[in-house]
Amino acid sequence: MPGVSWTRARNLFLAGSMAVLVLEQPRLWAVAAQDSPGGAVASDAQTPSPPAVNAPAPDTQEIIRRFAAKEEEFRKARDNYTYRQIIKVQELSPEGDVGGTYEVDSDIIFTPQGQRIEKVAYAPVPTLRKISVSPEDERDLRSIQPFVLTTDDLPKYNIQYQGRKKVDELSTYVFKVGPKKLEKGERYFEGLVWVDDRDFQIVKTYGKAVPDIRKNGQENLFPRFETYREQIDGKYWFPTWTGADDTLYFSTGSQRIRMIVRYENYKQFRSTIKVTYGDEVSAPPSKP
Repeated sequence: MPGVSWTRARNLFLAGSMAVLVLEQPRLWAVAAQDSPGGAVASDAQTPSPPAVNAPAPDTQEIIRRFAAKEEEFRKARDNYTYRQIIKVQELSPEGDVGGTYEVDSDIIFTPQGQRIEKVAYAPVPTLRKISVSPEDERDLRSIQPFVLTTDDLPKYNIQYQGRKKVDELSTYVFKVGPKKLEKGERYFEGLVWVDDRDFQIVKTYGKAVPDIRKNGQENLFPRFETYREQIDGKYWFPTWTGADDTLYFSTGSQRIRMIVRYENYKQFRSTIKVTYGDEVSAPPSKP
């Protein structure tokens, strides 16, 4: 389930792992309701308020180095957790009336070897008529919306310090992130990230997957989204909620979409196989 871009193509690309969604705002950690642009998800008419920049500028390169290293730990740790992913996408009229829906509910396991296992628990027949879920959308759901910026990723991005801002009880550094160069076939994040100043992990992102794709008469456009993380097992900040409510401007006209993704029930994956050893067996008596 990668990111969510939307195409005008009529045929629907179904991926083997998405989930049940409810469109009321989920119960987030304390940050979500108060610091989310517009109170929930930023629409095309809303953008996050600028961070406070009156504090002395810290050593931003050291902060970037530290949180990128922490993000690498986060990526490896999440590979050892199972969770449920719940996705719901709706196409809306300008007035907000629902025209069609796509939803999938999946249980997801990442093995220590990095193998991704998805088991679809719920996937009704989609009723989308004006948009469709593309392979790029599926890819973005995996890698862009739960955005991770590791040490290996740093050379791909321009990262600019924007200041400090409180996110509920968290004190954060805010950075503007965008790709240095768009390589063919690659997907990137463009937007803002909020980094906790104590744990040096990303706790919130706001932006979109890039680039939009227009070629051979096809248009594949991507909405702006917002992702919140929550501290799991007292150590790692894992994504728990992503939302988008945006209007995509196709050459044939505009289309408003709404998307909610929830990540629930994180559990560390452990093998159920246990090897035990008994007492040493004495050698049998020798024959005469």
